[in-house]
Amino acid sequence: MKRAVILIFLIVSCILGLMAQEPNVNENGLGTFKGGVRIQKAQKLYWENGFAFDYSSPKLLDSRIHLGASYCTTRLGSAIASNAIKQDHYLLSAAYHFRPKKQLQPFVRLNSGYFHADLESPIFDVLPNNAFLASIDAGLCYEFKFPLTLTLSTGYNLNVGTGVRGPGTLYPVFYQMSIFYTIF
Repeated sequence: MKRAVILIFLIVSCILGLMAQEPNVNENGLGTFKGGVRIQKAQKLYWENGFAFDYSSPKLLDSRIHLGASYCTTRLGSAIASNAIKQDHYLLSAAYHFRPKKQLQPFVRLNSGYFHADLESPIFDVLPNNAFLASIDAGLCYEFKFPLTLTLSTGYNLNVGTGVRGPGTLYPVFYQMSIFYTIF
């Protein structure tokens, strides 16, 4: 878990370092960096909430490519005040936006990362509870005239678990909504 947090911190640091090297991209000399909340729902399972970051730049295919990092967990969702399994998703993503200059932008996104389910009791130690993630999602992004952006998408985890081979709580279909505030 600590490794995944360190990995996300390093990726965000690298993105910030890249932004500092881009002159005349916007009024601050940087690309667009957004931070916000992510709400995710596995179909027929848990609500998972967390935070997300998004970076784009005209130097990345004229702002069509968006790089991102996110963390979502049931600890901030279904597992609050319940006995739901505590699970964490650490994701890095690359998205392609089809209409980057418009307010409504369809997109596709590839995600990669790490999944961990805390099964708590030692009797479950024989069950798999970790997995590397690979998923794809597609949806719509709406950029408001004020510094907020809303994304809605449906995705599919490519490596799901059965409980014997891979975590049993890693379901294939998920839905997500992110609300971003443009930091710069």
